[in-house]
Amino acid sequence: VFEDFADKVGDAFTISEEDLPAIALTLKEAVLLNPAFAPKDVRPPFALAFLAEDPRVLPQRLYRVTHKGLGEVTIFLVPSAKNASGVTYAATFN
Repeated sequence: VFEDFADKVGDAFTISEEDLPAIALTLKEAVLLNPAFAPKDVRPPFALAFLAEDPRVLPQRLYRVTHKGLGEVTIFLVPSAKNASGVTYAATFN
């Protein structure tokens, strides 16, 4: 849910997959999306944006991501931008 991530903007997360070296991410943004598009009595939709300083662009798919407070969560990450700062990955929860 959104509240799980809203207070973690700026925090470190790590992609931890057996087939990849650990990749550090920083949660850059957690925003609520327009609830008009969500079914009634369902949590409001939200989006997350993570920045990886690692220049490799990972394919969109589910990744196991760890955070010191949340523990391990599985998130569908989509690469959305790449610049001198790194690669931005988006996750949308409808």
